Amino acid sequence: RAMLAALPQHTITTDTPWIDSPADYRGPLLRTVLKAVGAAGDELRIKALDDYEAIVPVSDGRDHDVILAMEKDGRPMSVREHGPLFLLYPFDDKPELKNQIVYHRSVWRIVEIEVR
Repeated sequence: RAMLAALPQHTITTDTPWIDSPADYRGPLLRTVLKAVGAAGDELRIKALDDYEAIVPVSDGRDHDVILAMEKDGRPMSVREHGPLFLLYPFDDKPELKNQIVYHRSVWRIVEIEVR
């Protein structure tokens, strides 16, 4: 968490299908995180606390301002609030992202990210 917090932070204000109203989400851009750790690969396997997994193309992080949200409305995200990490797309900025494929990639309660 400290390593992620030390990276430049980005804020997305968006609505999601899982939360009742728009909120401000803050965290590092996915592409910044991947660069910081020297990740090399074409896809990510992202695993949640409840064992849900999604495969996310690395290109999503290049093509969109996807963040690893750590805060919601200025507060750290608890597990109850989809934290501690939530892979979040800028849904309101890019309505074309509002589809089932991207929704399935929007993993919350992230515990592991594997670069493939």
